Amino acid sequence: MSIFTGWRAALRVARRDAMRAKGRSALVVTMIAVPVLGVTALDVTYRSMTPTTTEALTSEIGSADALFRDQMMGPIEQLPDASTYTNLDDVLPAGNGDPVDIRTTFPKGSRAVSIQSVPASVTTRYGVTNTDIVEIRTSDSMLRGKIDLVRGTYPHGMGEMAATEPFLKATGLYLGSTTTVRNSGRKYTITGVVELPSELKTKALYADPGAVIAPWKDGSDHDKKVLPPNAGSTDWLVKGPAGVGVTWPHIMEANKKGVLVTSRQVVLDPPPDSEVPLAARNPGITENGSEELSTAFITVVAMAVLEIVLLAGPAFAVGARRSRRQLGLLGTCGGDRRHVRAVVLGGGLVLGGIGAMTGVVVGLGLTAALQPVIENWAGHRFGSLSMPPLELLLIAVIGLITGLLAAFAPAIVASRQSVLESLTGRRGVRRSSRLLPILGACVLTCGAAIALYGGTSGNSALVAGGSIVAELGLLACIPVIVGSLGRLGRWLPLSPRMALRDAARNRGRTAPAVAAVMAAVAGSVAVATNMSSYSAEVEYNYVPSLTKGTIVVASSADAVERLPLARAAVERNMAVSSGHADFRRVWAGSDCSVYEENHCGSLELVKPADKAHSCPLTRKGAKELAARLSADEHKKLMHSPACLTDLMAWGLFNADEHNIVVADAALLDTYVKLDDPAAAKALAAGTPVLLNPVYAENGEVTVKAVHQYSEKDAKNRKLHPGEARTTTDKLKVYVAPAKYAATPGIRMILPERTAERLGLHTRATGSVYAVAHTPTDAENQRVSAAMEQSGGGIWVQSESGPSQRQNTILLILTLFAGTVTLGAAAITTGLAKADAEADLNTLSAVGATPSMRRKLSGFQCVVVALTGVVLGTLAGLVPAVALRLIDLREALKVMRLNPTQSAYTPIVLPWATIGVLVVCIPLLAGVLAAAFTRSRLALARRAG
Repeated sequence: MSIFTGWRAALRVARRDAMRAKGRSALVVTMIAVPVLGVTALDVTYRSMTPTTTEALTSEIGSADALFRDQMMGPIEQLPDASTYTNLDDVLPAGNGDPVDIRTTFPKGSRAVSIQSVPASVTTRYGVTNTDIVEIRTSDSMLRGKIDLVRGTYPHGMGEMAATEPFLKATGLYLGSTTTVRNSGRKYTITGVVELPSELKTKALYADPGAVIAPWKDGSDHDKKVLPPNAGSTDWLVKGPAGVGVTWPHIMEANKKGVLVTSRQVVLDPPPDSEVPLAARNPGITENGSEELSTAFITVVAMAVLEIVLLAGPAFAVGARRSRRQLGLLGTCGGDRRHVRAVVLGGGLVLGGIGAMTGVVVGLGLTAALQPVIENWAGHRFGSLSMPPLELLLIAVIGLITGLLAAFAPAIVASRQSVLESLTGRRGVRRSSRLLPILGACVLTCGAAIALYGGTSGNSALVAGGSIVAELGLLACIPVIVGSLGRLGRWLPLSPRMALRDAARNRGRTAPAVAAVMAAVAGSVAVATNMSSYSAEVEYNYVPSLTKGTIVVASSADAVERLPLARAAVERNMAVSSGHADFRRVWAGSDCSVYEENHCGSLELVKPADKAHSCPLTRKGAKELAARLSADEHKKLMHSPACLTDLMAWGLFNADEHNIVVADAALLDTYVKLDDPAAAKALAAGTPVLLNPVYAENGEVTVKAVHQYSEKDAKNRKLHPGEARTTTDKLKVYVAPAKYAATPGIRMILPERTAERLGLHTRATGSVYAVAHTPTDAENQRVSAAMEQSGGGIWVQSESGPSQRQNTILLILTLFAGTVTLGAAAITTGLAKADAEADLNTLSAVGATPSMRRKLSGFQCVVVALTGVVLGTLAGLVPAVALRLIDLREALKVMRLNPTQSAYTPIVLPWATIGVLVVCIPLLAGVLAAAFTRSRLALARRAG
């Protein structure tokens, strides 16, 4: 009983001390609560966003019993969850099999709803756009959970539709708007807004069955055809007989006709493998891996614990020093070291418990409040707000234990102080360990070496272990680094000099805060570096369809006369920046009608036969060459003109895959970006401009023409029907510098008069425009409407570049690291003010101005933030570089198996993120600290 009595007294003293020092207690509670809040929110969000089997079924089949889909491949066998299936025949039926009437496979007494989609052109507020129209009875109860009504009413009848919110935002339409399906000319009123809970970003329209997709008709009704050849197959949602549902025998019967079935009843209660033919022949195919905590989640928890200990620890140390007189009086009353430790640890228990509970509760509340924002960002709804009690209890216990760990070291230090030191307020003089920084430097070096070795050897475990060891080594060096900061102050004004010296003198308070900032920034910089490097890799490997900053207006053969109207629409509705260039298609053979043009011959640039003009990565011996190449050497070869001819996508300006385009010098300025008067002069003189020098030999290029003729021309030339004639011509050309070989879609620009001299045919095909920005949805819709109104057959092509999805994550990482940096710097500043109250009183007594307190607080904050950010950036580069070395190793392995695969694996620093962390965050921390610091001291009660 004496043990519990002692702890009750210690907890009572700790509670009273916490209530008396409310500001310091609030800091400790905040630092324990914030990471617990973050881990709680992360856990609840992850669990809520990960659908259960039941929730996944609901998003797929609504409240129906099953989904029936024709695979058009003859008899099949499937697993109970429909995730895997195979056809029973050795080969697929010709044409992938004939569709079956799925309704004949339903259990007797079932009720079904059909689902079929078709792409269509519809009118919008701005013009015309292409979208998918899904025919399904959205009002049916079987659709609940798959398609839900947000507002308005479900469509009923032939003249109504529902739309998703993303479709309405992109098109400028709204509830009650009218849209016209241009395929049929029929108008529909949007009566409701619906959403797919599992796909919130879907842009689509929904109508009742038969409202849009009419039967395919011939004869006099040919103009009423609405169902195009590429309409989707019809699937069926089925409600089985009452009390029976859709069972495994029903599924096996449907499989005999090639119908794949997803049944709620079977998925939730699957039959034994012995009754599943596919599973019986493939043992283990139905096994699922056990759920384990991911490495990322464990890392997040470990970082949260580390930051709590590093930041809350100094707060307990300062609290113990502020209460040293009280602890000394405890000793005079017969208390020993055990009681002193118990009092300080009791503070950790009290504040840790409050912080842990606060963090869990606020984390749940924030997640619930931000649920719509999280769902919209992720693109799907929570199945439910999952609050796993055992996991939340574990998180709270971790927060509580971490509070105790943070108070452990201060408790040991406080218990070792003599009663005399505690009562007099003297701290004594303690020298820093000389061995610790030396040991830390050795550990840092060894850890970095291990991580880099793991990167070169492809061992991710060594990378993780080495990175952690290196960070621990750097942590051990922080006290010395902080101590050396005081020497930098001799060249600085008074306020920053005092801040640096205060940080150096009180390194026990400053070093952990710097370490906490370093830990947060290191993780963020490591991930950001990896992501920015990957983005650079994606951008390098991306093959653009057009030159950046341009759009192309192109027409089919029967729409040439409408090109002027299309050009006017583009110039009126899009951000055309400067001029345009017209280009023409060129072909050999007959001057065919528009419907025969693609069968009237072709042109080809003939590459010289010697090895100097061929790509080493595609000829014999490429694998042996690739085995000797480094990533940089392979990159250089990949971008050589010889390899670009084989590895880049072409065929964008016309049907000729060799991309010989008829145009004038305007195309050089607008699209090729070749600013050379000699090239323009060559085109004006009738000399072609060759963009890829690999086709040239001695300033000449060989053009091979395959002439195909119409039946009439073939008879006149005394040729057999279908017989072709081949000619070759050598042309003097202007050879552009090698860098222009990568111009998308063009290999040679041919003057029109030269094409006529060679007996070739040309026709206007389109125009290229330089634009200030990529066309928006509204701009595209306006132009599409103008083109459709003019008769169609013309389209606009734009270049959007590689995906930039990583930018959002980089922004989140920057905000996270910045928040932790601001928090750590603010807490250290608050502790410095609490710990150095006597020094500040002395400072005022010797004549310091009232603003000195603000300046000193601001610079103290800057010192902690800046030091932690710089060290964190350096620490984060170790795992980042090591992980990229693993990626490089894997890329080289793939490249040596397939020499045309890129091995480019750059290491790109996220300078924007680093700049914000190194410059903006410390300055912001300093400004905020100065702004929230009182200029004048409050009167203090004399300790007596």
